[in-house]
Amino acid sequence: MVNAIVLINVEVGYEGEVLKAIRKVDGVKEALAVYGNYDIVAKVEAESIEKLNNIITGKIRKMDNVKSTQTMIVIDERSLGLEWIRT
Repeated sequence: MVNAIVLINVEVGYEGEVLKAIRKVDGVKEALAVYGNYDIVAKVEAESIEKLNNIITGKIRKMDNVKSTQTMIVIDERSLGLEWIRT
């Protein structure tokens, strides 16, 4: 499983409309409106990096009124020897 945090900028005034649409996308586990440099933060989960790419570039980035995105792939904490963090 591949997880990512996607930071999304939208056209002014369309935050609610885009937020509702993003929450309907398969693979989006959570989406929140935020203040700051970005308008929406979404947690996305997919079976592979290819499927993650399809969700982000094929669906989210193509939505009306989405200006830009920045994606951060979540690191598997086990690969860093950090299993203890979640306990």
